[in-house]
Formats: sequence, C-alpha cells, structure tokens
Amino acid sequence: MDGDTLYSIGDLARRTGLTVKTVRFYSDAGIVPPTRRSPAGYRLYDRAAAARLDLVRTLRDLGLDLPTIRRVVSREASLPEVAAAHAEALSAQIRTLRLRRAVLTVVAGRGSTPKEMELMHELAKLSEAERHHLIGDFLAAVFGDLEGDPGFAGVMTSLTPELPDDPSPEQVEAWVDLASLSREPGFRASMRRMVETHAADRTGDTAGVRTGGGAGGLGGGPVLRPSPAAVARDLAAPALAAGVDPAAPEAGPYVAALLTACGEDRAELAARLEAAGDPRWDRYVQLLAVINGWPPPEPLAPALAWFTQALRAH
Repeated sequence: MDGDTLYSIGDLARRTGLTVKTVRFYSDAGIVPPTRRSPAGYRLYDRAAAARLDLVRTLRDLGLDLPTIRRVVSREASLPEVAAAHAEALSAQIRTLRLRRAVLTVVAGRGSTPKEMELMHELAKLSEAERHHLIGDFLAAVFGDLEGDPGFAGVMTSLTPELPDDPSPEQVEAWVDLASLSREPGFRASMRRMVETHAADRTGDTAGVRTGGGAGGLGGGPVLRPSPAAVARDLAAPALAAGVDPAAPEAGPYVAALLTACGEDRAELAARLEAAGDPRWDRYVQLLAVINGWPPPEPLAPALAWFTQALRAH
C-alpha cells in the first residue's frame, strides 16, 4: 500500500480486519467512497480512503452512530467536538449503570418486595435535575412564602441531598427513604410549623434559624440568638448520660439553666421543644448525611423529649 497504489475492497478488508460486506456498506453509504473504478468496474481506493476507513472503524468501535461519523469524515463537525459530546453521553450512561447497580445491590440486600423495588427503581432512575425538583417541591411546601428569603437560602441548600455519580448501596437506600419521607404530608406540616416558629423569632436582618447537624432543627446556615432546641440538646446531654429522670428533683437545675439561656415562658418553651422534637426530622438529617457523605448528626429528639417532660414536671 505504498505510493499511488490503488486497492480493492478485499485489500481494505484485510488491512482493517473488517468484512468485505462491511467495507462495501460504508462505500455504498458514501462514507468511504471509492477513489475510482477499474476498467472492469471494480471499486478502487487510495491511501486517503484507507485512512478514512480506519477512522470510521475506530469511531464505530467507540460507539458513534453512522450519521455522526458521516459528519466527521465529511468535515461537517470537528473530531474534538464530536469526541467531547460522545464522552459526555458515555459519562451519563456510566452514571446510570452505576446507579442501577447500586439499586440492585440494595434490593438483593434487604429483600425488597416487588412494590418497594418498583418505587426504588422509579426514584433512583430520576435524573439529577428531577431529583432536585422532587426535593425542591418538599422544601417549597415547607418554606412556602419564605422560600425566596435570603435568610433561608443557606438552610434550604443544606437540606438538599446530592446523590453522587457513583453512589454506594447505602446512599441509594438512604435516597429512596428520604424521598419517601419528604412526600409524607404529616412530615411536611410538622416541618412547616418548625419553620414558622423560627421565622417568628427573626430579629433585624438575621434569619432566626440555627443550623448544623440538627443543632437548631434546620441544617447549617445563618445564626441568630441561641436556638432553644440547640441549647436543650447541649444541656440535656449530661442528664441523659447520667440517666436523670426528667420528673426527678435532679432535673431542676437543668430546667433552670434552660429557662435562663432562652429567656422564655416555661409552657411556651415546652410547646416549642415538643414541636421541634419530631423524630422524623432526626431521620431526615440522618439520611441526608448518608447521601451527602457527611458525619452522622447527633439525634435531637431524645434531648427535646427529655426537656419537654422536665419543663412540665417542674
């Protein structure tokens, strides 16, 4: 194949490892047209045509479709542009396959029912944008007219799960459970009441919401005065560790410390802590931490339940 030698379809087939039928197909399709024909009418190809066929074979091996290959070899589209687009498409396919693998691993590990598996599949196959829309709908229901408030922007961001491209089975399972939890009307209403309470605490330009691992009940973001839930969590830790009965006299100093720190009416504070102590909130932030790869948060409900009882007992 040196110099100006011309080659038959058979020559090209042997050179590329393709079948004669395949080479003829590319020739008939105009993707690798013959340079000229012999006196007997046989198609002949020069070195440029052979190089063109090499490119076609490589692009086909990489999975490009024939219309795209035609655009490349006809110079209607540059090879780098096509390669970049195809690489992105392959990346999307790989992400989908990884997610499917993780879903199947979860199903195999927890013995899911057909109905649960269907739900898991439907939720897990959502695109990243669709997953954000699902959680966005939940956050919109919770924050309502406060959704556009800059003071709550960081809080809402911190409550958004970000499933990685290559999730573990545990992250997929957490995502499915969190998505299901976010759809519960009762949980949405409970979270809405919590947000309204924080909004009522707003002072000046601050947001009235305290965050960080459930510290004030709403993720990580702006801080105003000490959140009663955060103070209760910190003060209750030694009492819970020591096994102090919230109705016992030993609980009195803890109650006094909480009232001093929060500066609120005893009955009102008890009602606030009870409202903020929904165990489903703990579940949400635990699942969120798994999905986002964060350290496990400290549960809030036990401390709030303890202080709720202590406040009403003393």
